[in-house]
Amino acid sequence: MASRPGLLTDWPWTPLGSFKYLVLTPLVIDGIYSYATMRDHDKLMVVALMMWRIVHSQVWISFARYQAAKGTKRIVNKSIEFDQVDRERTWDDQIIFNTLIFYLGKVLVLPTNTAPFWRLDGVVLIALLHAGPVEFFYYWFHRALHHHFLYSRYHSHHHSSIVTEPITSVVHPFAEHIVYTLILGIPLVTTLLCGTISMVSVFLYITYIDFMNNLGHCNFELIPKPFFSLFPPLKFFCYTPSFHSLHHTQFRTNYSLFMPMYDYIYGTNDKCSDSLYETSLEQEEEKTDAIHLTHLTSLDSIYHLRLGFASLSSHPLTSRCYLFLMRPFSLTLSFILTYFSPQTFVFERNRFGDLTLHSHLLPKFSSHRHKERINKMIEAAILEAEKKGVRVMSLGLLNQGEELNGYGEMYVRKHPKLKIRIVDGSSLAAEVVVHSVPVGTREVLFRGQITKVARAIVSSLCQNGIKVLVLREEEHRMLAELLGGDCKENLVLTRNYSPTIWLVGDGLSKEEQKMAGKGTRFLPFSQFPPTKLRKDCFYHTTPAMIIPDSAQNIDSCENWLGRRVMSAWRVGGIVHALEGWEEHECGLHNSILNPPKVWEAALRNGFKPLVLPSLETKGFDNSY
Repeated sequence: MASRPGLLTDWPWTPLGSFKYLVLTPLVIDGIYSYATMRDHDKLMVVALMMWRIVHSQVWISFARYQAAKGTKRIVNKSIEFDQVDRERTWDDQIIFNTLIFYLGKVLVLPTNTAPFWRLDGVVLIALLHAGPVEFFYYWFHRALHHHFLYSRYHSHHHSSIVTEPITSVVHPFAEHIVYTLILGIPLVTTLLCGTISMVSVFLYITYIDFMNNLGHCNFELIPKPFFSLFPPLKFFCYTPSFHSLHHTQFRTNYSLFMPMYDYIYGTNDKCSDSLYETSLEQEEEKTDAIHLTHLTSLDSIYHLRLGFASLSSHPLTSRCYLFLMRPFSLTLSFILTYFSPQTFVFERNRFGDLTLHSHLLPKFSSHRHKERINKMIEAAILEAEKKGVRVMSLGLLNQGEELNGYGEMYVRKHPKLKIRIVDGSSLAAEVVVHSVPVGTREVLFRGQITKVARAIVSSLCQNGIKVLVLREEEHRMLAELLGGDCKENLVLTRNYSPTIWLVGDGLSKEEQKMAGKGTRFLPFSQFPPTKLRKDCFYHTTPAMIIPDSAQNIDSCENWLGRRVMSAWRVGGIVHALEGWEEHECGLHNSILNPPKVWEAALRNGFKPLVLPSLETKGFDNSY
């Protein structure tokens, strides 16, 4: 939002929120009907153009974010935070607006005529009109927008993003887009009046506008030097991402749309344009200190990757009705990721002080169906990180487990000379759960699959004199083997469901949840949250911590966790790297680091525990 919002700032369909595409429903229905009845094919082409623009923009978004995660050829080395993501959620509003304009133009101006498929003279005329009137008028309109009156009411909204992404290019108030449409529409209207318009010319021109807009805002340099060295005058007819980036950092230079010639004519070109272009091309990949290797959890988790839809990944992963409508696309994308991705890949880069953390994705859903292949991919990722000098690799979600790889111990045994440290994060996860148990608690109920985290939690609670009631005989037997001396007395086999604190993991049944008393608090110790059945009970989040304010480039949520909250397993790897510990923390019986030491280190580095919901709070739903 601009600092002093002016008239026509909001889009007309803003009140519709995520359902804004409903305004196009009549258009889509009419286009399909007209095509099916052979009355008019052009209406459906308007819909096809809209779909192509959305796909084209999304490809640019994913490509730019992947490049930003790698860190190569980066122009502005600053972070993107949640406020920018929220501000730029409206990037597709201009596509809706343009689609309505095209449709109305077809209905009102060409109700019966059909545009030809191709005309060369129309393409040439559009190119000349763009280089002349369009670039000229845009240049001076853009300079006018930087006058304090218009800037404070409109254009400051766009310039709120210092670090740009492709979608930043089209994030403007509604009033600005009205003028942009009038300026950019000059070639199309002229060719229409001259009778030289064609479907190809329209598609090419709109695609050119979108391509150059996305190119100029991607925040990494990708135009190679030979492009300009072979024909130097091209610098006046094609800008670069670094050229436009200077406009967002300096504000009073480089006003041109796509062709810098008017900046050179009127003396507003930034003197650092050439040097920034060259230094950006030479920017090498930033050295990574730690890598967190995570995993896909469900079909919907595909959209939760930062490489995908920012408006989805910036909120906790929950069931959304419109994701169900995208299920065919989800299945196709998941098939491609699962069967055609031979290795892990980076999708996010964060900063913690001097520490650079990358998050890598292992593109598999189940650790049971692809056990051997997953282990090979994890091993390859560890060895590749070893070559690059990465200090810590933390294993998240389904990338660790007793049956899969012995909580990472397999790789340490196979490669005993590893310099990179493997961290499963179990020590911190256990301590997070232990410290979530309210002070003064005398007994807790345990129910769930026996994991490394579960063993550590039960051992710690029993040693502190808290009784752990276990419902199942097999779970009681497995936990009792860990305890010795007087601690065993605090582990009790029972059929009593009365404790108000439940420690729950994978395997908790719906029937068991129904047996809990009103006001019971469910504290998960597993990596996946339990299904919430009881509205009269409280469900805490899976083991997680609030990250420090100093953490940078945090603009997406980790699965079902809230903003600026990370899973304890991920935090465990970060703390390991921040502290410079030389031990591995992996394996069922070989975790050298004691949990209290890791907990104290996490607090010392600025991580904070999540607050347990109070009993007086009704309708609690993982609010932080």
